[in-house]
Amino acid sequence: MSKLAIVTGGSSGIGLAALDKFLRNEYQVINLSRKPSRLTDCLNIPVDLSDDDFIEKVSGRLTPLVEAAETIVLVHNAGAHSRDSAVAVDVDSLRQALAVNVIAPALLNKLLLPSMKQGSSVIYIGSTLSEKAVAGCCSYITSKHAVVGLMKSTCQDAAGMGIHTACICPGFTETEMLKIHVGGSENLAEIAGMSTFGRLISPIEIADMIFFCAENAVINGSVIHANLGQVER
Repeated sequence: MSKLAIVTGGSSGIGLAALDKFLRNEYQVINLSRKPSRLTDCLNIPVDLSDDDFIEKVSGRLTPLVEAAETIVLVHNAGAHSRDSAVAVDVDSLRQALAVNVIAPALLNKLLLPSMKQGSSVIYIGSTLSEKAVAGCCSYITSKHAVVGLMKSTCQDAAGMGIHTACICPGFTETEMLKIHVGGSENLAEIAGMSTFGRLISPIEIADMIFFCAENAVINGSVIHANLGQVER
């Protein structure tokens, strides 16, 4: 085994598209999520990234695979999203968002980076809301801003290791999470109108960006917005 891609939240949406992209490019792929990926050649390791002891549950299976691989791509894709306000923040929502979106990636980095060889990469999935804010998404926005900080810290602290990193910030992408967030499929047309192309982004387009960043070390410490030119309102 020479190339290995590990994707969190790979059972659907961007994560599933990323697994498929790497699989088609001769990577062995691993999905870390509560639900399995439907890809037949994917190794599924079931885990709830919000659990305090999730690292202990996955380390025995992950570490030997990482140590055997020549190139590792670690994609921090899993995300927790909720609606709340800074005026009346929901503490449980904030804890959940930070646990899944920030703490889990940090712990996986701690586990895997020491075994990752030169040419490997760590790719974070942020959001348009990683660098701006809207009303009513306090916990999510706070955590996604923190993702950018964690990526930039990864870049600096991995200096000399030959490992590069980036944070891709998708705009409105046609995923189940988006449908839930906007209140159902019937509202997607209005959301699509919020890009200058008048359409939603496909998960495959974001997967292509993930793969490109993973394969190009010159993209290191970079925040890349992939949003079709979002219309500001």
